[in-house]
Amino acid sequence: MLGLPKTTELNKQLPKKAIYAKFNMNTAAKDKFDADISRITIVNEISPQTVKTVTATDEVPSFYVMQVLLKKKDYEERTIAQLFRLINQNLLLVLEYKDECRLAIYHTKLIQSEWQKSAECTVLLRGLDLGAVWQSVVTQVGGIVVEEGHSLEDQIAVDERRAKVQAEIDRLERLARKETQPKKKFELVQKMQALQKELSVL
Repeated sequence: MLGLPKTTELNKQLPKKAIYAKFNMNTAAKDKFDADISRITIVNEISPQTVKTVTATDEVPSFYVMQVLLKKKDYEERTIAQLFRLINQNLLLVLEYKDECRLAIYHTKLIQSEWQKSAECTVLLRGLDLGAVWQSVVTQVGGIVVEEGHSLEDQIAVDERRAKVQAEIDRLERLARKETQPKKKFELVQKMQALQKELSVL
């Protein structure tokens, strides 16, 4: 899966009932989980034992790839985020619905790729140690370009702020177009200009 080395392949199914029991999930939580997820399988282990060219780090001794078969494409993101909280491992999720998939990973927040054909979904293992490999996978999943002087964590925060500022600019622009009162229109334009200035600095 994902074009990863054959030496990393596993086929270990995680029964949903075992997850419910281990984490004492109540009926409502079980129902939400079951509404979105059909089956969970651990399909790859990335570690020094399975990829001889990399070494472990304290932060990332290994990580696992889990295939999550979805019952619907418009799943609850909270259900996916919950999987990362429940399973105390570094995880890369392959979310599959019919013949499409998207990747999901948790690094300071839930990060997801765009949907694509499952057959075209790949990940490259770049780096000499698993810390570097993990960061590379995070950037691939999120389409993140780490700018000079930024850590990956900094870049994720900056990108998130940029997206929020841009969304607010777009919202104000729509309001300004519809506004008929000159004073209110001017106020909206001023707010937009302040946000555009912030966006140029980020």
